[in-house]
Amino acid sequence: MSTDTKAAKESATNGSPKPTSPNADLKLDFASFWEYSSAPESSEKVTIESLYGHFIDGDFVKPAKGRMFTSVNPANEEVLTELAEGTSEDVDRAVKAARNAYNKKWRTLSGKERGKYIFRIARMIQERSRELAITESLDGGKPIRESRDVDIPLAAAYFFYYAGWADKLDYAFPGRNVEPVGVCGQIIPWNFPLLMLAWKIAPALATGNTVVLKPAETTSITALKFAEICRDAGLPAGVVNIITGAGQTGSAIVNHSDIDKIAFTGSTKVGKIIQNALAGSDTKYTLELGGKGANIVFEDASIDQAVEGIINAIFFNQGHVCCAGSRLLVQEGIAERLITKLKDRMETLIVGDPLDKNTDIGAINSKSQFERIEEYINIGKNEGAEIYQSSCSIPENGYFCRPTIFTGVSQSNRIVQEEIFGPVLTIQTFRTPAEAIEKANNSQYGLSSGIWTDRGSKIFQAGAEMDSGVVWANTFNKFDPTSPFGGYKESGVGREGGLHGLYPYVNLV
Repeated sequence: MSTDTKAAKESATNGSPKPTSPNADLKLDFASFWEYSSAPESSEKVTIESLYGHFIDGDFVKPAKGRMFTSVNPANEEVLTELAEGTSEDVDRAVKAARNAYNKKWRTLSGKERGKYIFRIARMIQERSRELAITESLDGGKPIRESRDVDIPLAAAYFFYYAGWADKLDYAFPGRNVEPVGVCGQIIPWNFPLLMLAWKIAPALATGNTVVLKPAETTSITALKFAEICRDAGLPAGVVNIITGAGQTGSAIVNHSDIDKIAFTGSTKVGKIIQNALAGSDTKYTLELGGKGANIVFEDASIDQAVEGIINAIFFNQGHVCCAGSRLLVQEGIAERLITKLKDRMETLIVGDPLDKNTDIGAINSKSQFERIEEYINIGKNEGAEIYQSSCSIPENGYFCRPTIFTGVSQSNRIVQEEIFGPVLTIQTFRTPAEAIEKANNSQYGLSSGIWTDRGSKIFQAGAEMDSGVVWANTFNKFDPTSPFGGYKESGVGREGGLHGLYPYVNLV
């Protein structure tokens, strides 16, 4: 027992006035004296090379023009490694390797044999899960609990799932002749580096395609460790190629004449550029883009359960989630009580070192994203919204943002309409279900939404009326390899995951 705690108890027994309610007692004990001891995950046995080249044709190679850039740990702004900056020459080399592997090796293998390689990759992800989780948190800033318990297990699960489809494509598409598309160019974002890689590479390999993938420039390390896994698994050279770089590298992939299919996850702005670039060509594409998910809480919902769901919907992965529930719509009768409980719950969230197992909210992924979030917070204030941020301490170094909510907002506010991609939630109220649906659908996006109610009929009725690719009921941000994911309107084209995730990677005759 600490000295302060002992003194407080002695004072209470010596005639000092006692709190008038049990709640005050609890507040004294937990707010004043309860502290978590740090529980850091050791990174000593994780090896990050000082320099990484591109992974082309089964080997790590130097960039054609010798250009390099750095990858920085957003939690302390220290350089983790140097990465090769891909140019059109590097992309061309990778595409040629992928085409050669497609024609001479991969497409000629039976589905059973392809499945063996994919199963092996899945098992090796599991075997290296601790290393991959720590690397993901170091490179991306997300809490180790999320990397360890969500990202890496799900990445392995997607490879296991699609490995199972490799020799069953005749059952997936009965009565049709199934042919692979060819060479697939894939570009993934920085918020779920290894998981987004799995979403794209696993179905591509299962259907007999080869891949040229570009990870995000701020989070490339786990993709390069995945390249090591491909090499160690004995995957034929050229089947998977990984080119690192920024937007210029991605543009070289999109515009390459020998790419048969493009898969992109990222901003709506870049998605439109890709769509325009591919217009009129025979190149297939899928786009998973931005979102501004509505989370509707009806008055018959379990409020405590809903509060936990709201926390998970917007503060998971620092709000760096395209399908985040960033717009909360609460029925008027419970709004005041729910917001009070939400604020109390926010006060328990720990913002800090991503490698500390106590941390709930880690570091913002990059300086530029941190500045974007701060800009939107200032926009919200200038628009007249009422801001509430938790009172937690944050580290002096690195990019950290306290969990934030805005009340008193309207549909026309920019913070309601535009994707912030950070731990920032806007709250509106509604009176009737029809009003809730109207507000939820009043968005350029249509990726995800959530419904909280005790009535199953209301779930189905409201869910059917929402312009949203994914609708969660009494939960949020739950993913499964068997379920398709994708959006409507400016949230994208096509689906990933499940049986639907096979369609973009096959030609059906």
